[in-house]
Amino acid sequence: MIFNNDLFNFMKVRQFASILILAFLSSQVWAQSENDILGVWYNTEKTAKVIISKSGDKFMGKISWLLEPEKNGVPAMDEQNDNDKLKNRPLMGLTILEGLRYKNGLWKGGKIYDPMSGNTYSCELKLLSMDTLEVTGFMGFSWIGRTVEWTRAEKP
Repeated sequence: MIFNNDLFNFMKVRQFASILILAFLSSQVWAQSENDILGVWYNTEKTAKVIISKSGDKFMGKISWLLEPEKNGVPAMDEQNDNDKLKNRPLMGLTILEGLRYKNGLWKGGKIYDPMSGNTYSCELKLLSMDTLEVTGFMGFSWIGRTVEWTRAEKP
């Protein structure tokens, strides 16, 4: 015999362990539900909370809390918006995520509005864990965009 029994048994155990690990990791990917992003999330700087909800098969997000909800006693407004008619709308309750659809572990095909710059970008979301959401905003190609992480603020 070319291999002794100890080596052969070790190789079988190693192969079985590899298959077991692969099966476990695959089940973790499949265990993700499209509704897992629903709930309240802090933005990266923790200056705002965004509540992500679902309407039909699309996901959206609205600002539900601001660290500084007022400026000089007046509610914070969408001052950076390029559209003069929208500059006087309050940031509180503003929809900043819209049109996202779930497919293969990603929420994509939507838009994200950045009230700090007044710009709207294409958007993709990826759940890194139940408490960490990867948010990518981009123009054109997602690999050219900016990626940040949001942290779950409240359990759904």
